[in-house]
This record gives sequence, structure tokens and C-alpha cells, in this order.
Amino acid sequence: MSALSNEKAEVAEASSGLSSHSRDNLERKLVRKIDLHVSVILVLYALNYIDKASISSARLANFEKDLHLQGNQYATLLSISSVGYIVMQVPANMFLHWLERPAILLPFCMVIWGLLSTLTGFYTGVLLCRLFLGFAEAPLFPGSMFLLSGWYKPDELAVRTTLVTCGSVLSAGFGSLFASGILTGMQGKLGQASWRRETWLFYIEGGITIILAICAMFILPNFPHNTRWLTPEERSLAISRLADDGYGRMDEPGKRTTMQGLRDALSDWKVWCFSVALIVDSMALSFVVYFPTIVATMGYDKTVTLLLAAPPWVLATIGAFSLSRYSDNTRKRYIYIAASNAFAALGFIISICTMNMIARYISLFMMAQIAAGQIILWAWVNNTFAREPAKRAVAIAVVGAIAGIGNIIGVFAWPLSWGPTYRYSYAICLAALGMSTAMFGIMHLHLKRMNKQIERNEQNTEDVNDLQDPVGFRYLV
Repeated sequence: MSALSNEKAEVAEASSGLSSHSRDNLERKLVRKIDLHVSVILVLYALNYIDKASISSARLANFEKDLHLQGNQYATLLSISSVGYIVMQVPANMFLHWLERPAILLPFCMVIWGLLSTLTGFYTGVLLCRLFLGFAEAPLFPGSMFLLSGWYKPDELAVRTTLVTCGSVLSAGFGSLFASGILTGMQGKLGQASWRRETWLFYIEGGITIILAICAMFILPNFPHNTRWLTPEERSLAISRLADDGYGRMDEPGKRTTMQGLRDALSDWKVWCFSVALIVDSMALSFVVYFPTIVATMGYDKTVTLLLAAPPWVLATIGAFSLSRYSDNTRKRYIYIAASNAFAALGFIISICTMNMIARYISLFMMAQIAAGQIILWAWVNNTFAREPAKRAVAIAVVGAIAGIGNIIGVFAWPLSWGPTYRYSYAICLAALGMSTAMFGIMHLHLKRMNKQIERNEQNTEDVNDLQDPVGFRYLV
């Protein structure tokens, strides 16, 4: 790893010979090139969510009846994969920081989860497969967030986070469309129900995942210092442009080891504040995994239900791109998170108050707008710990892992006995959303105070080398 560190240090010096105009042109071309390669993560996210959501769509095809599930067994199946997420995210991101090869690690994990998703056939088998599926899928999210932070400036992250994660938002709807075709067209083929093991829903989706994962190994970038398809000029600019934005001194190669990053992250209270807030926030998101079930309360058949599940997430994707662009342009985060959550809260309130079919369907569009706030939220987490790579890798993973506790709790908030109104479920989501929004507001105010302190320190110092933070660094709030 020392050779790589030397290479990082050498190429960081090379961009000083470029004129301002030439540098701007080269930077625009470089960002477009990075966007093109990084956008393959969109496909990985889409397949990741489709694999996870297969069990939600299969519920409409007598999944519970065929497996003789009782009580909370279905909720247990949904929540068990979160155990793998909680356990594996931190060690996976630490390993990624040490390995520095996301183009290998992330697709490899994708191949594993594609294999596992084809092995679903009976309750014990489903339970074990989804447990191990969580272990295999765990590196994707924190690894992708860490990869983005190694390429993009703070005011570029929200849009790029939207770009790579909108696959999961779209697949929340189009995964249902895909499942609809399989569950309808393949019912009874080979003498089995359409969701069953070694046949259609899990088998086809798992097979596609494996094929595309292999392709992704040749498209995904690593980091600026070790990505082979960059020219030397592009490589130096990719490193120096981050340093010019106030992140250079702390983002130097070899500054902190992986284990030091672990200690730094665990001793930073901001990591724990975000983590606790996201536990509550994840409970508010529990409606997502039950989305086909919620749509089914409108009384349509299986196929129409799955088709109706798509449009809210299309609008959510459009909203996510719009809000994230404004968030990057204004260099603000919390106000857009709060606005997104306000739309979702109104959707919850409508669903609590009425069973009118039109009002309920409109409320689903409003609930789905929570996706925009979630994407901007993760860009905010990335920004907050942007300076030191080792700490950033662990901080992202710790926050994501602990948030998984909320996923485990949230899936038990939708028992069939509360249907078809699910008023209590919506009330739980509404309360959780309000609490998490308030907690993020506290972090917003704290970071604003820290920015004022950083500014005062810069004004009062006689030697910039005495400053704890790089000159020009500010937290995005």
C-alpha cells in the first residue's frame, strides 16, 4: 500500500501547470467521464432493491399461504436481512478502505447475493437465505457512498448520490412491474407457483444480478489514484480539485490508518447522533417494504396492484433529482430534508384519516417523496465526515449499520390484523418521521455553530498552520 500512497502524493502536485480555462474544461470533461462510469451503481442499486423487494411482491402471489407462514413469520423474513447489514457494514467498509478496489469488492458481493436470492423455497430456507443475503448486500450502500466521496466535491454529492441511488427508488415501483410479469406469466410453469425456488421470480432476478455484476467489474472506478482508465492529467486533477475545495490537508494519502479511522469515528458524537436519528427515521420508512400490500388495500387484483405501485416512485425520482440539485446549488441540506419529510407526513395523515380510494392513492405519491430527503440526508452524512478518508469510511458504515435497527423494528409495524386501514402503522411512521426530523434539526443547528467557530478561528489566527480545520472548510448544513 505504500507504493499507492507515494503515487497519490506525486500526482496531487501535477495540476498546477494548467491554465484556469484549460483546467475548467478538463474538469468538466473529467466529471462527465466519472459520472458515466459511476452511474453503473444505479443498476446495482436497482437490482439490489428488486432482489430485496421480490418477497414483498411474492406476498401477493400466496407466498405466505404456500409456506404456511403464521403470526410474525413474514415480518421476521423481512427483518432478518437487516441483521447482516448491521454486522457487516463496518468491517466491509474498513476492508474497502484498506483494499481500495471498489470495482472488485462491490460486484463480487453482488454475485454472492444474486446466487443467494435464487435459493428461496421454504420458511427455514428463506430465513437462512435472507440472513446471508443481508451479509452479502451489506457492502453495497456504505461502499458506494465512500466511493462517491472519493471523487466528488461536497456541492456535487447530492446530485450524484441521487444518480446512483435512484435505481432503488425506481425499482421500488418498476420492480413490482417486473414481478407482475413473472408472477402472472409464469404461474404454474414446471408445476410450481411463480415465486417458487429454482423457478421464476427469485431465479430470474438472481440470474440477471449475477450477469450484470460481472459486467460491472469492468466499468466501476476505483479511486482517483488507482483507476486505470484515467490519463495522468485527469488523475492529478481528480485529486487536486478536492484539495482546492478545502479538503486537501485532511484528505492527504496515508494520513490515518483504517484502525485509527475506526477510533476516530467511534469517538465522534456526530456519528452517534446521526445513527440514533436514523434508527427512528428508518422506522418511518417501513412502509416502503410493504408498498405492494398498501396498494392492495385499494381492492384491485394482483396484477393491477403491482402496476399501480410504480407511478409514485417515478414521481419520487423526479422530485429527488430536483431537490438534490437545489441542495447542491445552495450548499444546504437540512431544509430540503425537512421539506421532503413534510410531504411524506401529509401523505401519512391522509391515509390515517380516510379510506377513499383516490385520496389514498394520492397519499402514496406524497409518501414516496420521502425518497428525496433520504438521498440528500446521506449526502449530508457524507459531507459531515468528508475530510479524513479512514474516518469517513467507518462513519458512513456505522451510521448505516445502526440505522438497520430501525428497519428491524419497523417491519413489525404492519401486521395484517391492522389492515386494511393500517392507521396504527401510519401513525407510527408519522411519529417516527417527526422525531427524526427534529433530531436532524438539532444537528443542523450544531453544524451552523461549528461553522461560525471555524470562521472566527480563521479571522483570529496568525498562522494558518495552527488551524485545526483546512482554510475554507465549512460543514454543509
